[in-house]
Amino acid sequence: MMDNQGVNREYKDRLFKYIFGNPENKGWTLILYNAMSGTNYANPDDIHFNTIGDAVFMGMKNDVSFLVGNAIHFYEQQSTYDKNMPLRFFIYSAMAYEGYIEENKDFHRYRLSLQKIPRPKCVCFYNGLDDKEDRRVLKLSDAFMDGPEEGGDIEVKVLMININYGHNKELLDRCAPLKEYSWFVARVQENLKTTDSLREAIVAAIHAMPEEFVIKQFLLLHEAEVTHMYITEYDQDKALAEWKEEGREEGREEGREEGGLKMLAGLVKDGLFTLAQAAARVGMTIPEFKARVAALGETL
Repeated sequence: MMDNQGVNREYKDRLFKYIFGNPENKGWTLILYNAMSGTNYANPDDIHFNTIGDAVFMGMKNDVSFLVGNAIHFYEQQSTYDKNMPLRFFIYSAMAYEGYIEENKDFHRYRLSLQKIPRPKCVCFYNGLDDKEDRRVLKLSDAFMDGPEEGGDIEVKVLMININYGHNKELLDRCAPLKEYSWFVARVQENLKTTDSLREAIVAAIHAMPEEFVIKQFLLLHEAEVTHMYITEYDQDKALAEWKEEGREEGREEGREEGGLKMLAGLVKDGLFTLAQAAARVGMTIPEFKARVAALGETL
């Protein structure tokens, strides 16, 4: 799924995807899948990673997307509790199914008989600072302006799982790499209580990992990339939180009014958001977002 050369050059990926969406670590992804599904697959090659073109959709690409058996699994990690995740997964799945249809020679677009497709499984792993319940199901229909109706609606359900250390213990115990990732994130936050340097907090957390942690050597080997990714993600979340707070103070509808759009445009210019991520935050396509921003006199 991932071009390692691209990661080293751009540092654009989230750390969760760098660990679990990397073909180099297929075994860890399989452990995560088994823990989530209650299965006992033993061959990492059973996982087929789906890609969504980096050139256009890099910011829209979900963290991990793979095909096992009769289901397509979408896994994403978020450190902000985003109720708009069903819309994001709706976009992810549409692109993934388009790729599936193109690659599957047995699928014919114009055949009238029912053609079977893999079931989508949408999971978002949450590890933000806000104290949230262990599990919650978010639905696309909750966002419909006039509410859901009987018949004809499109529905997307996303299972939000809290993977902060101490939550969902049974799941984390079944997946050592996920538990170790959770430990690492918690240790960084703990280190920040005694240092103002995020970089120092990250490096210290990596080196403090117990030797038996399976992800430790991987993080040590890619320490520069891991540190830069974490800092970029942290800065992005911090900027988003400040943007939301400013929106609340000014009494604006989040992201839709001029101030929110200008703020998002600034985050794109600063490299903290991609165009696709900024557009997704306000429920727009990239062309719509660029047009709205341009109408405000901003250039991207």
